[in-house]
Amino acid sequence: MTSQVSSPAEHADGAVVGEQRTAATGSKDVRRLDRVIIRFAGDSGDGMQLTGDRFTSETASFGNDLSTLPNFPAEIRAPAGTLPGVSSFQLHFADHDILTPGDAPNVLVAMNPAALKANIADLPRGAEIIVNTDEFTKRAMQKVGYETNPLEDGSLDGYNVHPVPLTTLTVEALKEFDLTRKEAERSKNMFALGLLSWMYHRPTEGTEKFLTSKFAKKPDIAAANIAAFRAGWNFGETTEDFAVSYEVAPAAAAFPPGVYRNISGNLALSYGLIAASRQADLPLFLGSYPITPASDILHELSKHKNFGVRTFQAEDEIAGIGAALGAAFGGSLAVTTTSGPGVALKSETIGLAVSLELPLLVVDIQRGGPSTGLPTKTEQADLLQAMYGRNGEAPVPVVAPRTPADCFDAALEAARIALTYRTPVFLLSDGYLANGSEPWRIPDLEELPDLQVQFAQGPNHTLDDGTEVFWPYKRDPQTLARPWAVPGTPGLEHRIGGIEKQNGTGNISYDPANHDLMVRTRQAKVDGIDVPDVEVDDPHEARTLVLGWGSTYGPITAAVRRLRAAGESVAQAHLRHLNPFPKNLGEVVKRYDKVVIPEMNLGQLATLIRAKYLVDAHSYNQVNGMPFKAEQLARVLKEAIDG
Repeated sequence: MTSQVSSPAEHADGAVVGEQRTAATGSKDVRRLDRVIIRFAGDSGDGMQLTGDRFTSETASFGNDLSTLPNFPAEIRAPAGTLPGVSSFQLHFADHDILTPGDAPNVLVAMNPAALKANIADLPRGAEIIVNTDEFTKRAMQKVGYETNPLEDGSLDGYNVHPVPLTTLTVEALKEFDLTRKEAERSKNMFALGLLSWMYHRPTEGTEKFLTSKFAKKPDIAAANIAAFRAGWNFGETTEDFAVSYEVAPAAAAFPPGVYRNISGNLALSYGLIAASRQADLPLFLGSYPITPASDILHELSKHKNFGVRTFQAEDEIAGIGAALGAAFGGSLAVTTTSGPGVALKSETIGLAVSLELPLLVVDIQRGGPSTGLPTKTEQADLLQAMYGRNGEAPVPVVAPRTPADCFDAALEAARIALTYRTPVFLLSDGYLANGSEPWRIPDLEELPDLQVQFAQGPNHTLDDGTEVFWPYKRDPQTLARPWAVPGTPGLEHRIGGIEKQNGTGNISYDPANHDLMVRTRQAKVDGIDVPDVEVDDPHEARTLVLGWGSTYGPITAAVRRLRAAGESVAQAHLRHLNPFPKNLGEVVKRYDKVVIPEMNLGQLATLIRAKYLVDAHSYNQVNGMPFKAEQLARVLKEAIDG
């Protein structure tokens, strides 16, 4: 979850602590843990994402707090058994409040030599490795550079290795089914899931129902997968190699009362957009072109026509945002979804939306760049593009969620700003949030904001001769928003287009003084957006502040907890609103001797903070396509405190 309050049960992410032996059934011991980190890894065709997702779903239903990190190749199907083709899914679950997917796995399930080699460097000594021995053929090992068998040459002596012939056991378990050997082998991920479910006392009913539903049109395949899943469970129960199973109790104290579900960032964002449209009583229109890692929003919203959602998969990025802007002109809550490369293509139309002063949500699920970059890896490097990536003075508000579940609230906030101030709004998520998941408390309807807007209904200005007319650029004195006139409303006809507008009338104007006025007015509108003050978590009057934005929240907060548990004094603040900044941000950053800003870019927020507030903010940066680790940030912050 996302609480910033330290807890006595909180330990360093990645540590296995608080274990004790308890009574067990049969001859098996049961060891109680307060947290564990598991990584499933295999070839991109081995079903590791499905395996991880099912284990996560059962863990969520059991009541643990959790955080996940799916990691998969960009290629649709990389060569089998190669390092570029390795797909993995990491899950951190605990009996208390946690914040990250964990720094290092306690358990690695390696389906082939490539999975072992790609992930072994991340494992601490003493970690458990469950390895599919059937795949360790001479050819498969040579393909990834193993000159000798790592299961036999002593290189894994520092780990607790469980050699399991997963493929052979799966085929044997399915021999009664009318399946070819190749078809039977595909269920080995379910055998592994069953084994891990036994090891960690996970519920099984949900997975069996899921398999029955997923393969409803192929009942034989469903039955085979369920049989493999049960065989894996039974193997753990009966084999002597697994003498211990583990329990991680539900995280009852970590959650306020309510109904919870596991949710990914993209799913939460989709639900947030639907909720925003319902609260605004406006139809939701999505104009989008598929792009990783944003495509899941298009997929999800296309399922919800019953909520008045219209989705348009355009032929390209420009057509997608053009259709969305047209929908905004027509009175819809309009959205376009993309990633960094798509933002570049949409930039001219975003500028047009600034000029037309229409509400439009531009959802950027950031990934590694530049250009095509790293489609399946995460980055925070689109902040300056969102701020300034258009010609002319074209200010756009920017909002960033901090966790997967927070994407729901961020979508509502972005919609509030767009509808209230008649402006396009950037919502900056990223691949880490989009694909990761955590428990989410389903809100009551009364908790959601009222986003209803009033369309223009008639004349709003009186000329000197007494004639009543409609001025499309006559502004609300509080918000500086112009009226929103739905096409077809009698008497509200007005021009739109990219040429500069005359203040008030909206007529085409090339007058220098008018242009200066309109530029400054659009900027003043964004500067005047009402955003809450940034909250500072500083229980001990620290001299060092760590300031973050977006998905760095989890690793930063975990690092801060580590330092405070060790007796260090450090303050933390996290930004949701990046344009405009909270009004108290300048006073906050000037209050501390040192300000450290960790970012998954080369210092974009740090550049903005230095420029606006003239403070010597220290930037700590990472652009390797992966999120920060808590231990890494704790070390950096300790150096800043000591320095």
